[in-house]
Amino acid sequence: MHAFPITEKTNPDTSRPKRHRRRPRLGDESGVAILEFAMVLPFLMLIVVVILDFGRALNYWVDTTHLASEGARLAAVDRIPSGTSLQDYIRDRADTAELRDGGSQSIPDELEVCVNPVGNEVGDPVEVQVRTTYNWIPLLHLSEASTTITGSATMRRERLATAVSAGCS
Repeated sequence: MHAFPITEKTNPDTSRPKRHRRRPRLGDESGVAILEFAMVLPFLMLIVVVILDFGRALNYWVDTTHLASEGARLAAVDRIPSGTSLQDYIRDRADTAELRDGGSQSIPDELEVCVNPVGNEVGDPVEVQVRTTYNWIPLLHLSEASTTITGSATMRRERLATAVSAGCS
């Protein structure tokens, strides 16, 4: 009638038999947790890698936006702090060598800086674009998973353009 064997013991307080059910012994479960962890670990690691890669791409986007703003300001006042071109100066100001020079799996090409003035008169807008190609999660070798990261800024000229030249490099 019962699924489990019943043993009777007497309770000293009431002199009535006390019933206990014995459970059948289940198999040893000491390795189950490690097995479940081993099954979940690859997914957890993939999520961590994706989050880190997204953060890196976001950092590069912020850097390109900052560089474009700095370049637009220098183009607006027609000033180049070093003896090179504005494009080379802005590229050299990149935070990391990977962003500046490329050559890695994530960023294969060097940073491209373009100065696009509408005119050379005071008050004319000048736009600076900074861009690079970012390959997502190079560990997975997804060649079609790439994004062009672009930073752009436009300002009005405050001086006649004599030092800053248009073009990309």
